[in-house]
Amino acid sequence: MRVVVVGATGNVGTSVVRALAADDGVTSIVGVARRLPGWRIDRTDWRQADVASADLTRIFDGADVVVHLAWLFQPTRDPATTWRANVLGSMRVFRAAAEAGVPALVHASSVGAYSPGPKDRPVDESWPTHGWPGSVYAREKAYVERVLDVFEHDHPMIRVVRMRPAFIFQRAAATEQRRLFGGPLVPRRLIKAGRIPFVPDIPGLRLQALHAQDAAEAYRLAITKPARGAFNLAAEPVLDPHDLARLLDARTVPVSRGLARAAMSAGWHLRLLPASSGMLELALRVPVMKVDRAREVLGWTARRSSWEALGELFDGLREGAGMDTPPLAPDRGVVGRIRELASGVGGHP
Repeated sequence: MRVVVVGATGNVGTSVVRALAADDGVTSIVGVARRLPGWRIDRTDWRQADVASADLTRIFDGADVVVHLAWLFQPTRDPATTWRANVLGSMRVFRAAAEAGVPALVHASSVGAYSPGPKDRPVDESWPTHGWPGSVYAREKAYVERVLDVFEHDHPMIRVVRMRPAFIFQRAAATEQRRLFGGPLVPRRLIKAGRIPFVPDIPGLRLQALHAQDAAEAYRLAITKPARGAFNLAAEPVLDPHDLARLLDARTVPVSRGLARAAMSAGWHLRLLPASSGMLELALRVPVMKVDRAREVLGWTARRSSWEALGELFDGLREGAGMDTPPLAPDRGVVGRIRELASGVGGHP
């Protein structure tokens, strides 16, 4: 089996490549990335390509499966750029897969594609995927879901899989996620048990998490099995602010939704935070997902708890952890933080 992984150098991409490289049924992997990594792994060839402009059909030629993971979170202040990469880029990936005659396409959707839903009971894959209009990320993920609806109608012979994971963490991606969502002003020494004064207890904040290796195993199964359709992916348990406080040995302080939204919005407008308040609003509205279908159809179960996934994030933040790929580059200390500030917080890809 020859598998092309588009977006192979990020949090999920590196884990998917590892999982495929360990599978004897996968004979060849092509890792596609906008910026080539220093990281190397068995049976993997690297191709530099931007989904928004490259000749993808030639890269996909001869592939048995194309896995589309590429997604641009920044610049958050320029939604036209993220739309071009994420929505138009996804359309180019799907079109190229069809033109190359690829039999199967596995696409990285997200819990963020779902319409607002309940936090007190899990929903299955039939829950509407219209996103939340206040979040650029959700709008783009939901739009690509509609694009895939049309693609499946037009290409019924292509096996299409949509993965809808919860928030994905691992130690090696911690610095990347700090850059994307926390920014350069988050000090490493603060992310330690007992040093954070409090965790805001925001009404309705209940989230699911997943370790990147468990997400990668689900992708491997979807690639190698004759599965179709959408799959929710999440570990147990569902986390709330009290769980985060226990992990960080901190207390909780009640904070209203309005105050939390205003604080995050002010930080974004003052260019202190790279993520806008839309991400917070999205987290407050996404439903809790049921993962029965992944277990029954793929034979998948998360081996690590959401506690373990989040614990690795905190460990990685303290260590400045990363990998030898451009998205996952480790923390470079004061010089790196200054460069982040100089290039514009949340204002560059």
